[in-house]
Amino acid sequence: MNYFLNKIQTAFEDFMGCDSGLYPPLVIYLKNKTQTMMKQIKVFTPLLWLALALSSLISCVSDDYNDWITRQPRAVVTVCPTPNGSYFMQLDDSTTLLPKGNPPAPYGKKDVRALVNYEEAYGGRRGGRQTVNVLWMDSIRTKMPVASKGADNDRVFGKDEIEIVKDWTTVAEDGYLTLRLRTQFGNNQIPHKVNLLTGVNPDNPYEIELRHDAAGDVMGHMGDALIAFNLNGLPRPKHGNKVRLKLRWKSFHGERVTFIKLTFRKS
Repeated sequence: MNYFLNKIQTAFEDFMGCDSGLYPPLVIYLKNKTQTMMKQIKVFTPLLWLALALSSLISCVSDDYNDWITRQPRAVVTVCPTPNGSYFMQLDDSTTLLPKGNPPAPYGKKDVRALVNYEEAYGGRRGGRQTVNVLWMDSIRTKMPVASKGADNDRVFGKDEIEIVKDWTTVAEDGYLTLRLRTQFGNNQIPHKVNLLTGVNPDNPYEIELRHDAAGDVMGHMGDALIAFNLNGLPRPKHGNKVRLKLRWKSFHGERVTFIKLTFRKS
């Protein structure tokens, strides 16, 4: 600072051609003004760096949030092929998603439940149809139910414990029952088998039973899995297309029963 002020004083003397002592008020004013400016610069510089740091931090947080949103599944859908080789996605009982650009069906000619992340295309909504940009898709194991074997169910389909997780991915829609399951896994090389049995009650075609065969792999950590069952082949009610399912399964806390409303896919 003193070096800077001395430079100002020397420059003033050279300009006036005389000793600055003859004009002490002016020199004092210049010194005071310069000191004030330097103080303001000292205060402003950290604030500038702080603003830049906050801007960078906000940008990073925004990028991380957008990345997190992109990585998360947005919906469970039924991926349905169309005659022209493309596909549509049934989001729920009344909303259909149309992939922009008519891309080829990812799973061939069969219907498959899947997790999907997508963005609505601008101006793409028409009634119950929405054109979307598909960001990514991951299939869910999709099976048909199997007929009960009566007294042989334990031997054929197993009787190991399994939990049904109450989660947004556990849903009944479009004639499908999609379940998030939880059980013990000790050896990842041993496949577990899960089946949904129909015909367990001759008096109620909508009573079904979930069976789990762990193939002896009953020790280890708890893990989750998704599975879907196509129930559109069950008998249709005389009026409407909605039924009340009675689902039974063996949990780690004993036998469980729950009731689920299911809407079949419209013919």
